Amino acid sequence: MNLNIVLFQPEIPQNTGNIGRTCVLTDCKLHLVKPLGFSLEEKQLKRAGLDYWPYLDLELHDSYEELRVKYKNSTFYFSTTKASNFYTDVEYKDGDFIVFGRESSGLPDSVRGSDPKRCIKVPMISSTTRSLNLSNTVAIVAYEALRQIGFKGMR
Repeated sequence: MNLNIVLFQPEIPQNTGNIGRTCVLTDCKLHLVKPLGFSLEEKQLKRAGLDYWPYLDLELHDSYEELRVKYKNSTFYFSTTKASNFYTDVEYKDGDFIVFGRESSGLPDSVRGSDPKRCIKVPMISSTTRSLNLSNTVAIVAYEALRQIGFKGMR
């Protein structure tokens, strides 16, 4: 196993499909925290994930609390525009979890937790737009974490 990518209540099927494809090609496990803003049967999800979807290591969770209880001894990082640390400022380990928020509203305070050292961000210029596309952000952060781990199993 390399990393665990967590999507907290994702809303856009195309983003989840693209992230699923990235997870398949990087040997990351994808965790989806309900409620989802779409059906896992939607054609946009399948189209974005193409023929990779059957190979995806996918785990569904009824709630964020359920995920944390199941993986209580794991390290979690939280991707948020509200962080002071860049995604390159932390040292990732095999098996870590990186949590990404909803496309419309990000991660709520209750999920980000009380440890600001675990909150990370991708730097961006100040502008009137909110943030990068979710699937782009996941790819950026995941590849940095995988680089630190040594691209285990990748060629």
